Amino acid sequence: MNDHKRNSNEAPLSTIIDKLMRAYGLEGKMKELDVIAAWPELMGPAVANRTKDIKIRNKTLFLTMDSAVMREELQHGKQIIILRVNEKAGFELITDIYFG
Repeated sequence: MNDHKRNSNEAPLSTIIDKLMRAYGLEGKMKELDVIAAWPELMGPAVANRTKDIKIRNKTLFLTMDSAVMREELQHGKQIIILRVNEKAGFELITDIYFG
């Protein structure tokens, strides 16, 4: 006999992990990390190379830039950045951006 048969109450590991993430409120945190990791893809290499620090807290994206010119340019495109980030996350992850 095969002792490795699936039980009817078994679920795929991905389903179990998703349920745990939701139960512990970590789903949003993982999306934040996904967005931060995708920053070069979202904004391109020129912006990514000038970004020295990026974090998300209380629906605000905090960016530290090493170029005043780049920071000024990005401030003018703030709404576009918010749209891109939220689109990547799949929900309203951020509502504002702070440039430092």
